[in-house]
Amino acid sequence: MIKYITLLTRFTIIPCLFLFVLGCSSEKEEKVAKLYDLDSFIKSYNVEIDKYVDANIAEIKKAGVKLQEDLAPLVAADVTLSEAQQVDLRKIRRAIESNKRDLKKFEFRKSMGGYFTFKSPDEIPTDLVWQKGMDEPEIGDSRAKKGGTFNYFVNDFPKTLRVSGPLTNGYFRSYVYDDIDIYLIGIHPDTNKPIPGLANEWALSKDERTVYYRIDPEATYSDGEKIKAKDFMANIYVRASNNVFHPYYKQYFKTHFANITVFDDRTLAITLPEKKPDMYLSTATIQPASPKFYSEYGPDYKERYQWRVPPTTGAYTVLKKDIKMGRSITLSRVKDWWAKDRKYYRNRFNVDKIRYLVIRDLSKSFELFKVGKIDAFWIHSPSYWYDKTAIDAVFDGYIEKKKFLRTWPIIPWGIYLNVDEGILKNRDLRTGLHHAMNFDRVNNQVFRGDYVRINQFSDGFGRFTDNSIKVRKYNPKLAREYFAKAGFTEEGRDRILRTKDGVKLSFSCTIRQEPGRKQILTILKEAALDCGVELKLDIAEMSVAFAKTSQKRHESTYSAWNVRPPTPKYRQFFHSESAFDDTGARNKSSNNMNVFADEQMDIYADQVRNARTYEELEGAAHKAQKIIHDEAIFIPGLGRNYTALGHWRWMKWPDTETTKFSYTTIYEPLETHLFWIDEDVKKETLKARRAGKTFPEVELLIDSTSKN
Repeated sequence: MIKYITLLTRFTIIPCLFLFVLGCSSEKEEKVAKLYDLDSFIKSYNVEIDKYVDANIAEIKKAGVKLQEDLAPLVAADVTLSEAQQVDLRKIRRAIESNKRDLKKFEFRKSMGGYFTFKSPDEIPTDLVWQKGMDEPEIGDSRAKKGGTFNYFVNDFPKTLRVSGPLTNGYFRSYVYDDIDIYLIGIHPDTNKPIPGLANEWALSKDERTVYYRIDPEATYSDGEKIKAKDFMANIYVRASNNVFHPYYKQYFKTHFANITVFDDRTLAITLPEKKPDMYLSTATIQPASPKFYSEYGPDYKERYQWRVPPTTGAYTVLKKDIKMGRSITLSRVKDWWAKDRKYYRNRFNVDKIRYLVIRDLSKSFELFKVGKIDAFWIHSPSYWYDKTAIDAVFDGYIEKKKFLRTWPIIPWGIYLNVDEGILKNRDLRTGLHHAMNFDRVNNQVFRGDYVRINQFSDGFGRFTDNSIKVRKYNPKLAREYFAKAGFTEEGRDRILRTKDGVKLSFSCTIRQEPGRKQILTILKEAALDCGVELKLDIAEMSVAFAKTSQKRHESTYSAWNVRPPTPKYRQFFHSESAFDDTGARNKSSNNMNVFADEQMDIYADQVRNARTYEELEGAAHKAQKIIHDEAIFIPGLGRNYTALGHWRWMKWPDTETTKFSYTTIYEPLETHLFWIDEDVKKETLKARRAGKTFPEVELLIDSTSKN
C-alpha cells in the first residue's frame, strides 16, 4: 500500500501538463485528503474495542468458574489443610476477588455504549461542580525578560521528529514535545493542585470515573487553528491506528480509557474503567492532534511525517528551515502564543529561541561552554564541580555555579540480591550483607561526600514513603553476627567466612563494563572482606550483562530503576508473577531482579496498583516497603538529591518567595523553562571579558526543600 500511494502520487503529475491543470490538482488533493479518515477510524475502533471488551468479559467469567471449581474442594475438605493448601486457598480467594473486580470494570465499559461517543451539550450533567484552579501562586519570576537565544547541546541527532511510531522514544522528544506541550490541565509544582491548561474549566463526575473538560476558547495550535474537542479523538487515531506501529500506544489507549465523549467543539469528557486517586493526571494525558496537519496521514505515515513537526499547543515549535540535518535543531517561540499572558505561563518559556547543537564528544561540549558558545552545562559529578570548573571564567564571575537541592524521588541505586540463588536464600545472611557494604566509603572516595545514602527502595516519595525505615549501616561486628546466625562461623586464611561444611561466604555482582560502576564495586569489595565476605565482580559488556540479569542468571546486580512522582510502583519489581512463570521457572521477561515471591507482597503490590484513593495507596506502599526492608532483598546505595548547573551569568533564574532558582519537585531544572537570557547582561559580560574586567565569583547552594 505504501508503494502504491507513492507511485500514484509520482505518476499523476506528468498528465497534469497535458490536461486541465486545476482539475488535476483538485483530483490529487481529494485523493490525499481521503488518507485522513478519523470518522471511519471511530467506527472501526468502536467495533474493535467492543469485541475486546466482550472477549474479556467472556474470559473473565470462564476464569471465575474455574476458580470456583478450584476453591470448592479446599473449602469442603474435612481434614485440616496443609500449609501449602492454605496458601493455595488464600491465593484462590484473592484471585476470585480480583476476578470480580475485573468483571465489574469491563461490564462498566460495556455500559458506556462505545469507546468514542458523541452527545449534545444538553446531556452534560447539571450537578457538576466546575473548577477553574486560579487561586494557586504564580509560577516563575515576574522579572523574567522575553527574548534572546538559549544555546545548548545534544550528543546525537534525533532519528526522527515524529511524535509516535518507531524511534520516537529517544531523549530528544522531551525537548521538542514533552517539556513544551500544554495538556488539558497542569499540576501546580508547589501545591500539587490542578491548574488550567488547554482546559480552563473541569469537573469530576459523581461516580468519580469521569472528568469533564471545557477547552479554553482562545486555545489554538501554533498554526493559528482552534483546538477542538474532537481533536483529542484524532490524537488516538494517529497513534493507535494500523497506519503506525507503536505497541505501547495501542495497548495504552485500549486499556487505560473507557470512553471519550464529545459534546461540542469546546467540551469533552474522559472516562476511566475505574476510579483512580489521580483522576486529573490520569485523564489529562490525552492531547489534541491537528486534523489539518495530519490531512496526509495514511499507511506511509512513518516516511511521510519523518521530519515534520506537528503544530504545537505550547510556546515553541520547530520550523522546517531550522532543522539542520546532523548539525542542529532550533525551537522558535510561537508568535502570539495563546497562553503567553495566562497566569501560570506568562513567566515561563521566556527565550525566543532554543538552539540544540549536535556535539557528540562531551569534552568538546565543555570546551565550547567555557568560551560561551554554550550557555549552560551540567556539573553534577564531583570531577566537574570541584576540578573541571576551576577555571578563570568561573573565578572571574563570567560563569556561575549553582547546586540546587530538590525533592524528586531518589533513583534506587543499589545491590539487588537474587533470593532464589544459593546462600542468598538465607535472610540472616542477606541482612549481614547489608552491614558489610560500606557505601559511606564509596561516597567519600568517589563522590567526595556529595551524594546521600538511600534509606530504602522508595526514598523521597513524600507521604508515600515510610520514613521510619532506615538503611542498615556498615558494621563489621553486626555483619558477622548475622553471618553466624546463617551458619558462617569459620574464617579461612583468605579471611573469608565458611560454614562447618566448607561453604564459602562468597557471591558475585553482575555489572556492565563501565569505569564508575567498577570503581564503586571495587571499594565495596575491599570493605566487605573485612566482614568475611568475598564479593566477586562479574563485569560484562552492557548487552551481555543485561541478558544475564534479564534471564535471572545473576546472583546479584548493581543497578537502578527510573522513578517518577507522585507514587511508587511495586508489582513489576516484586510480585511473585514477575518472579516465576506458570511452570515454576524463573520469569525471564520481568523486572523482578530479586526473583522475590512473597504472598503478602503480592497483596500490597496489587493494592498499590489498584488503589482508588491516596490513603489506600499510602498504607499499602508503606507495608510493601517494610517487607522489602525486612527481607533484606535490596541493599540501598547512593543517590543524588541535588542538581548542579554551571551557566553564563546572562542566563537568569527565578528568585522569588515561592521559587528559588526552580521548583523543587523536578529532575532537571532546564525542563521547567523558568530561566531567561538577559541580552543586556550578555553584552555587558562579553565587553567586560574583552576588557579584562571581572565580576564576583558565584557558587551557590540553593535549598528550598524545607518548605515542602
